[in-house]
Amino acid sequence: MARQVTRLTDRKVKTITPTGKEFTLSDGNGLQLRIRPAGTKSWQFKYSDPVTNKIQKLTLGIYPDLSLANARTKAVEYRELLAQQINPKSFEQTTSRHLFNHR
Repeated sequence: MARQVTRLTDRKVKTITPTGKEFTLSDGNGLQLRIRPAGTKSWQFKYSDPVTNKIQKLTLGIYPDLSLANARTKAVEYRELLAQQINPKSFEQTTSRHLFNHR
């Protein structure tokens, strides 16, 4: 059975303080908040690669530039890609390369 995760709240994300070492808090569905010793908070999406089945991590953005709600929206988009057997990391790379070439 899947492990029950307590979802993060905006208040908890704002008030979390760094410790002496890096740690992560899970929001569920692959979304994690990574807190570094210097106090930097960044959103990560943790998933299993559809081809190799290896665990991958994709950085979504830095808090507060990327809010909890927007990070959840991105995580849902990436889960939809995974349902179609598309690796979100390679999808982002090809999308950004395509946008860069058309400027």
